[in-house]
Amino acid sequence: MIFERSLIREFSLVALAVVAVLLALILTRLLILLLGKAAGGEVLPEAVIGLIAFGILTYLPVLLSIAAFVAVLLTLTRSFRDSEMTVWFTSGLSIAAWVKPVLRFALPIAVICGVLSLGIAPWSEAQSREYRRLLESRDELSAVTPGVFVESRQADRVLFVDKLSERDDVVNNVFVQSSQANRLGVMVAQKGFVENAPNGDRFVVLLNGRRYEGTPGTLDYRMADFDRYMLRIEPREAKKDATPPAKSLSTLQLLDAPTPHNIAELHWRVALPFSVLLMAILAVPLSFVNPRTGRSWNLVLAVLAYALYNNLLSIFQAWTAQEKVPIWLGLFPVHLAVIALLAYLLSRQMVSRRWFRSGR
Repeated sequence: MIFERSLIREFSLVALAVVAVLLALILTRLLILLLGKAAGGEVLPEAVIGLIAFGILTYLPVLLSIAAFVAVLLTLTRSFRDSEMTVWFTSGLSIAAWVKPVLRFALPIAVICGVLSLGIAPWSEAQSREYRRLLESRDELSAVTPGVFVESRQADRVLFVDKLSERDDVVNNVFVQSSQANRLGVMVAQKGFVENAPNGDRFVVLLNGRRYEGTPGTLDYRMADFDRYMLRIEPREAKKDATPPAKSLSTLQLLDAPTPHNIAELHWRVALPFSVLLMAILAVPLSFVNPRTGRSWNLVLAVLAYALYNNLLSIFQAWTAQEKVPIWLGLFPVHLAVIALLAYLLSRQMVSRRWFRSGR
């Protein structure tokens, strides 16, 4: 019991540290990406937090799998380096004795990963896509940021506002460039605001400005001063995806529509909790440190093994979607190969230690 409690405690502490580091990296990446889009007017500033939350929920199953593998690997590697494993081996424990505490540590993580991959992550992906769709359907004024030129989606209008006034609904120094029927129109105004008509139409109202209109390359230009000028904002409807991707479908929807792509996605979701258990147990033999070959070779081999395993899962998922692999088989050959490798490594280390003891 002391042996198992000490191991599980150390596994948990290392896993929490790994999760914190990986979350910090993911948060930094998402924050830089979304803040750049918000500065360019592609994403509303108030939508950044929501999109980051959805992104974290989508990445969380893979993150937990990595954390469980790294926690077991680093903990047992440290035990080998500090000669703690020698003490446990001389007390009568074999390498297989580490499987039970590793399973006790990895099983709750696998359950959480299964709930995330089968339920929460698809919901998060669907909500993120819906959120982005609603943001894309907003009118062009929602993307206007002071000091930034914003082009309309039809590429026929450019808006620029210098700064906000003391009132939040009024902007100062407005510049508008529009193109209609090969004629270029440029307007500058001291102030501007949005006005809603009784019928629901929205207008940009410009005050105290000047308009230039003409054909580029000719002298046919007109100039007019105005006290009040109104531009109608064309509404945009939010269009739903005709065929949403498999990642955004719930598990029940994947089962109701068993197409190759949906079955491949279902195999991937089921593979994530399996990967937590398999890679956590595989870290037990991979953590062995041989002083003659250096103290970091096992970490290099472990990283290569994890990368190979995940790449093979992705390859078999693509093959399942392309029907190169029977859809009932899916990703199971990769799991079976890892189980065979795990059995071979554990049996090899157990046999070598028996020979060592008999030789002594």
